[in-house]
Amino acid sequence: MTSLPNYGDLRAELETLTTEAFRPELSEIDRLPTLEIARLMNGEDATVPTAVAAQLPLIAAAIDGIAERMARGGRLVYAGAGTAGRLGVLDASECPPTFNTDPTRVVGLIAGGPTALSTSIEGAEDSKELAAADLDALALTADDTVVGVSASGRTPYAVGAVEHARSHGALTVGLSCNAHSPLAAAADHGIEVVVGPELLTGSTRLKSGTAQKLVLNMLSTITMIRLGKTYGNLMVDVRASNEKLRARSRRIVALATGASDEEIERALAATDGEVKNAILTILGDVDGPEAARLLEESQGHLRAALAKASG
Repeated sequence: MTSLPNYGDLRAELETLTTEAFRPELSEIDRLPTLEIARLMNGEDATVPTAVAAQLPLIAAAIDGIAERMARGGRLVYAGAGTAGRLGVLDASECPPTFNTDPTRVVGLIAGGPTALSTSIEGAEDSKELAAADLDALALTADDTVVGVSASGRTPYAVGAVEHARSHGALTVGLSCNAHSPLAAAADHGIEVVVGPELLTGSTRLKSGTAQKLVLNMLSTITMIRLGKTYGNLMVDVRASNEKLRARSRRIVALATGASDEEIERALAATDGEVKNAILTILGDVDGPEAARLLEESQGHLRAALAKASG
């Protein structure tokens, strides 16, 4: 006779987590009108930004560390399982079209590999060794940053990724939604956005997922601002890979320079469609090759390049 597995210890652990807490006041939510459920859910979601706000100093400190290393050529690597892993892959995949980054500079790792993006491979989250192997394939350096993402803050894949990265000298960030989490304790920068129990017990794709998305938005976006990937609030490093983005490129040049359509087309033609370079040719009154040289000398920071052009 085969003995049944003993889940007592894990069950006891889950019962200590805020993200897993049962809310008896919602035990008959399925009997409510649809509009009332929607109002309840919307009210729950509205609490998430406040929870994120409580962690802003810690988020900012992590961003400064990430940007410092990326300026030296390092990479930003997200590692997570399930929803957390998918959110990391999503954030990483949006950096090349938004900021014209090389796809290898911001990387999303999900337990179970690419198949786990669309198919649940939840068992993969239980392996620290899998996380170490996925990171070893990237040949980590001390200039890299690894962000472990886990709502519970105990997922072995995320914790293992942070532990392995730290042992290799990389900067580490642990993003979770429970206080006093093993993930935050293992990282150089622990960020714990405590959003409270979910509308559906343990469904951390809800408030916890929203919180993780907000923080990942900050980590990547503000890092890119620090790296000079924007000019003010304009995406001057946008990659014009389709018609919408080509139109947006021209609008960005117009907003930055106030130039006429004819001037904008000439500038883009002279700079092979590079928005940042085109702006520099107009505002700095330089040609395409000179704009490229000044931006290279300024590590891609348009304001610094403009100062050199006017100096």
